[in-house]
Amino acid sequence: MTPAVSSISVRDADKAIAVWNRDEEVDEMYASLFRVFLTYLMEDPRNIGPSTHLLFMAKNIERIGDHATNIAENVYYMVNGTPLEQARPKGDKSSLEVVAADRSPGRAGARQR
Repeated sequence: MTPAVSSISVRDADKAIAVWNRDEEVDEMYASLFRVFLTYLMEDPRNIGPSTHLLFMAKNIERIGDHATNIAENVYYMVNGTPLEQARPKGDKSSLEVVAADRSPGRAGARQR
């Protein structure tokens, strides 16, 4: 978050772009941690509490990265007077995926026709 805030004070669009480009790195870190903590959750029920807290912490850090990216986009606009043309880099593609429900007969949650 510090580089994002310092890019405001010095009105540095290049520093803002550097922060903006690191969003993908933070997203990938979160996705990796999510998989690790999920594995711990499934291995032993005693891991549920600690792993859940760690998952929330990792998600909050990822959100801080998103806020830093928003600041960077605003700094770029403030300095150049135009928004960034590129789409925001995303390391975690799961939010872009569509998950289809399993509709096979006899499965929990399957819709009866």
